[in-house]
Amino acid sequence: MDFNKPPLSTIIAVLATHGWRIVVIVVVAVIALRVTTLLVRGIVRTLLDREATEGTAQELSAIEVQKRMDTLDELGSRVIRAFIIMIAFIMVLGALDLDIGPAVAGLGVVGIAVGFGAQSLVRDYLNGALILIENQYSKGDVVSIAGVSGAVEDFSLRRTTLRDLDGIVHTVPNGEVKVASNRTRTWARINQNVTVAFGTDIDKAIQVVEELGKAMAADPIWKRRILEPPRVERVESIDERGVTLKILGTVRASEQWAAGGEFRKLLLEAFAKNGIRLPRPPQVFVAQTEATEGVQIGPAPTQDDLADE
Repeated sequence: MDFNKPPLSTIIAVLATHGWRIVVIVVVAVIALRVTTLLVRGIVRTLLDREATEGTAQELSAIEVQKRMDTLDELGSRVIRAFIIMIAFIMVLGALDLDIGPAVAGLGVVGIAVGFGAQSLVRDYLNGALILIENQYSKGDVVSIAGVSGAVEDFSLRRTTLRDLDGIVHTVPNGEVKVASNRTRTWARINQNVTVAFGTDIDKAIQVVEELGKAMAADPIWKRRILEPPRVERVESIDERGVTLKILGTVRASEQWAAGGEFRKLLLEAFAKNGIRLPRPPQVFVAQTEATEGVQIGPAPTQDDLADE
């Protein structure tokens, strides 16, 4: 290539000699951009459609599914578009008979450096895409991730923002989300252990619990929130404190805290009304010392004595 010619004539000569190769590269690059965009969109649509019909994304609205699809489509299209443009640019340089070896080597070094420096960022984005596709949680859900719990206030491909009960806002990179515990997915349990004192009529206690559960399920305020009335599932254990009953019920996920609190309040009232006693706190008895010399201290009460009080 003669660089002593004027710039315009040099350009015209290059285009006359290599123009057809450059045109072919550009056309192929444009076609590849179009095809890969359609391919990425099709893959994202297939994944989300499958989750929406078979997986946990069934509860998402059509608008939310479309928003997730657009987000993932944009991410995938941008990454592939940048890759294709870079390859096409290098091929155009090669078509102009320029030495692209140093350029390729430089890009390789830069790529390795960026890869090491931004690997956590790449991990955040990839994990964020998986969270979206699998619908592990959505905005408004109450979740536990990376050691913190709270309501999801904001979610992006890079990070999740939670606000806990104290009002503290936690920002968690999506790459740190190894296990996501969603506490507001469709339904939840009232899972309560209640210990009654020795000597209690267990059948009567079970009857009181089940009548209370049915009453809550029939109440106009709670009947739409309770899916299965709380009932005694089993005798969970017998220990020195008393007999422990396992109570289980099913409620709408967002109502688990309100319904559980109301059930416990009503259960205390029902037990008191029916004479069902809870174990008393442990009592401390002082041993005889010089300060108590001459004071007669009786024996500690037995379990039967406590039950007969």
